[in-house]
Amino acid sequence: MPKFIKEGKNQEEINIDDSKVRGSVESIIKRVQIEGDEAVKSLSLEFDNWAPNSFKLSSEEIQSIINEMPAQTIEDIQFAQANVRRFAEAQKLSLQEIEVENLPGVVLGHKNIPVKSAGCYIPGGRYPMLASAHMSVLTAKVAGVERVVACTPPINGEIPKTTVASIALAGADEIYILGGVQAMAFMSLGTESFEPVDMIVGPGNAFVAEAKRQLFGKVGIDLLAGPSEVLIIADETADAEMVATDILGQAEHGPTSPCALITTSEKLAVETIGEIERQLEVLPTREVAQAAWEDYGVIIKVNTFEEAVIESEKLGYEHIQVLTKDNDYFLERLRNYGALFLGPETNVAYGDKVIGTNHTLPTKGASRYTGGLWVGKFIKTVTYQKVKPEASALIGEYCDRLSKLENFPGHAKQGSLRVERYKHVGKVGL
Repeated sequence: MPKFIKEGKNQEEINIDDSKVRGSVESIIKRVQIEGDEAVKSLSLEFDNWAPNSFKLSSEEIQSIINEMPAQTIEDIQFAQANVRRFAEAQKLSLQEIEVENLPGVVLGHKNIPVKSAGCYIPGGRYPMLASAHMSVLTAKVAGVERVVACTPPINGEIPKTTVASIALAGADEIYILGGVQAMAFMSLGTESFEPVDMIVGPGNAFVAEAKRQLFGKVGIDLLAGPSEVLIIADETADAEMVATDILGQAEHGPTSPCALITTSEKLAVETIGEIERQLEVLPTREVAQAAWEDYGVIIKVNTFEEAVIESEKLGYEHIQVLTKDNDYFLERLRNYGALFLGPETNVAYGDKVIGTNHTLPTKGASRYTGGLWVGKFIKTVTYQKVKPEASALIGEYCDRLSKLENFPGHAKQGSLRVERYKHVGKVGL
């Protein structure tokens, strides 16, 4: 039986927090829908103390910002973006168009068509998450999206220049210094000055994730990517320093970031608690990470790897890091996760920042039914059919009879009309 050595907030408390977020987001979206540009400017001033004449950066402003960047910063951004681009291009190659003769004279196929426009949210606030530009803007461009818009919030009333440089280098067509729910509503609903996009993507806090949920339908979304989650599965071969470091490295994302350890070693569990306390003493982001660990930190002691898989599947966390003597056991058996990190040589920060896999991933159990952001999220797979006359006469007979079974006389007529028109052309066999 699993044993909970540490637990975080209960579900009732989390539900109360979620309901507060829902109401706040709904009112902001409604204001933007009704008041347009005026609401966007007012909300930006209220939440970010930011109300410029234009939220959109000009090409001259963008180039000036890039020119200010140290050469090492540009090189580092380009290194990360090259990794993301290579992996995204390889993923795109896996998306094959098909055309098959499903029956004699019946040709069916599918095409992969990129969406025309996408809005990418690049989080800011406490942390200027320039890596999100690689993951969203660049991935959209590799997918073939014509118009890619990026929104990122100001930081302390200033333009986040490194983030802007990253967005521009990733290939964004338009860059707006605008954050939060108002940015998501702006991109999705449009205003007097902005043509809305077809889908919105990118990570964010609970408010941004809730905005995506409420706006879905008016626009497409990638997935609901809320506060970052990390689970470490470890056995007696792992060391507490690494486990603690990798937990706190994700806990610093925000005070509501879930972080968990599932382990077969009670000794490691106890040592990890002590090591987390020790590291928090010197961690610059202690205030945030400590709140996440205290309120959302979980440690589960299990007896076997099989039990570890069962408990992991229940959590379905965004990031899972495996530090055991048999990491492939988990690669073969785990199903519910956004990204998997196997062995001590890698870690979630590699995925977040630089290695090439995408960091916009499912949270809150969404890994049960979706993976993370990738080129395929920006591409619609649509079908078509081409039918020869003699095949149409045959298919029409079946369509006629099957439609009548469903009480659809209009559908039946579509089939019978083709039988009448094409029955003398010739016959085909199944």
